[in-house]
Amino acid sequence: MENLRLDDFTKYKFLSGIKASPNGQNIGFVLHQMDVDENKYLSNIYIHDLKEEKTFKLTSLDEERAFAWKDDSTLLFPAIRNKKDKARKEKGEQLTSYYEISLKGGEANKAFEIPLNVTSLEILDEDKLLLTAVYDHNYPKLDGLTSEEREDELKKIKENEDYEVLDEIPFWLNGQGFINKKRNRLYIYNIKENKATAITDEYTDVNSYKLNKEKTKVIVIGTTYADKMELESDIYIYNIAENNLKNISMEKPFRYSYGNFLEDKIVFTGHAGEHYGVNENPHFYKMDLDGSNVERISKDFDYSIRNSVGSDCRYGSSQSMKVDGEHLYFVTTEWDSSFINRIDLNGNIEKLSAEKGSIDGFDVLDGKIHFIGLRGLKLQELYCLDGKQETQLTHFNAWVLEERKVSKPERLTFTVGDNITIEGWVLKPVDYREEEKYPAILDIHGGPKTAYGEVFYHEMQYWANEGYVVFFCNPRGSDGRGNEFADIRGKYGTIDYDDIMKFTDLVLEKYPCIDEKRIGVTGGSYGGFMTNWIIGHTNRFKAAASQRSISNWISKFATTDIGYYFVEDQNAATPWSDYEKLWFHSPMKYAGRVTTPTLFIHSEEDYRCWLTEGIQMFTALKYHGVESRLCMFRGENHELSRSGKPKHRIRRLEEITNWFNKYLK
Repeated sequence: MENLRLDDFTKYKFLSGIKASPNGQNIGFVLHQMDVDENKYLSNIYIHDLKEEKTFKLTSLDEERAFAWKDDSTLLFPAIRNKKDKARKEKGEQLTSYYEISLKGGEANKAFEIPLNVTSLEILDEDKLLLTAVYDHNYPKLDGLTSEEREDELKKIKENEDYEVLDEIPFWLNGQGFINKKRNRLYIYNIKENKATAITDEYTDVNSYKLNKEKTKVIVIGTTYADKMELESDIYIYNIAENNLKNISMEKPFRYSYGNFLEDKIVFTGHAGEHYGVNENPHFYKMDLDGSNVERISKDFDYSIRNSVGSDCRYGSSQSMKVDGEHLYFVTTEWDSSFINRIDLNGNIEKLSAEKGSIDGFDVLDGKIHFIGLRGLKLQELYCLDGKQETQLTHFNAWVLEERKVSKPERLTFTVGDNITIEGWVLKPVDYREEEKYPAILDIHGGPKTAYGEVFYHEMQYWANEGYVVFFCNPRGSDGRGNEFADIRGKYGTIDYDDIMKFTDLVLEKYPCIDEKRIGVTGGSYGGFMTNWIIGHTNRFKAAASQRSISNWISKFATTDIGYYFVEDQNAATPWSDYEKLWFHSPMKYAGRVTTPTLFIHSEEDYRCWLTEGIQMFTALKYHGVESRLCMFRGENHELSRSGKPKHRIRRLEEITNWFNKYLK
């Protein structure tokens, strides 16, 4: 067994986009891996044949990241594969080409092209598609123009790339760039006629849509705005034959998060944010197809319906909710793990999976469940869930545990407040010897409404292989424990900070092998905020690495994609209602106290926690004579540590590790 290497993550395989074939005999998914030399991710469609019990690679051009089943043996996927299409895209033309490929073999053939930038697609019949595409108010109408006129209009698009005009908020979005007057719009596209018919208007941003089994009606959830996007959304039903879109929302403002057909009803999820704000856990509801007789069907339910168990070993996304038969299947995060559940129209909820770990996406057909998951310290693989029994179907990442040393998390718990249990974990160095003293790193998760679990986390395992004790916990504010536990609105840097410091005290008590004069602290996003907060409130840590952080709630309010609503919600204040409260919770207020050498990691295109947040804190520390360093990554956003370019992810981990080695070793 060899020690885990810093760049071993570039050899991991990541799975996403799981979808069963219509007959349930094959499971399709996308496999991603890194090409460090080209500094990019390679993505191809794979198939697992359940009858033959074998997995095979279906595409091989390394750019296939999404697909839809056309029939039992044919897939459709978007791609730009010829020079002509590439040239058209480079000119600024809106275009999505779809190819089809057979499971029986042979080359992929171009099936059709759509004059839109498609974001998702469902097949209605041989001639019609239901799809969403980006609608840009500033994009010229090219229909009916001559070739020369089209060229002139496309030239203007390229010329205008040097300018951004902003007249609404949010005007940019992390991972997407400037989104001013751009909407995800729903269309029906006729392939033979090459005609797209818009279903939603030009100001409605479609969050999700679901077809009924007969493919005659569609449930649509969207947010309509022109100047300021509010958090409330609407739910609609669209009759395809009648071309009629009807708003069936409740009278009171509501934040719909999912909607679908279930038997003869509509089932939907969401909340009004009346009790716990933007992070409030949703409930399940049902109503008639015309929007009447709304009834909440979940009773004593208090979990988020998503997977929020953290890991830096994922790429791509998968569905986490689906209707099958008489049930809506969904994922919950509970304590340190996520699980597959289902609910019927009477509100009966069953937990279907039992093993700890992370459900990273699933599909279900006729009650048969397949999922992508993290189990124990294994990286992502494909699994079958039969009753409570899980069967692993792939072994792409088996080599990691076979060839590399890893450290098993050791769980610690303690109580705070009114007998509230806080759980955390410790990773010992892989070559641990009881008589030695070790440096340690406290790692703090983002969110704050996410959760650490016992799944594989590359950076932590690497540090354990480098001779560090690594410790991490889920303080109040984390997910998996219900609304009350997660609610730290107006309390940032108080009870959460206390929990983390008490956990640190407990770790030092239980693990005397740690040299308490050589402890570092790091974290990203909310974890970056907490790192900034910690160094302004204690000097017990000898080095810090603050990643994609928040340092000033006042500046975050008016500069980031979620700032204008997230800051007010989480701090119970705006710059006008209570400036002093925002400043009280801002690490910048305490920057003059800092003595801890601190590294800042930030991305130039991080619009969730904008670059100014890192720059402010870095400048403050430099001004006060504290040793500090800022490493900014061009072309990266808030997801640098999880989906950044391979070379950038290597450099990020090198920067943090070298910083801790300098001060802790």
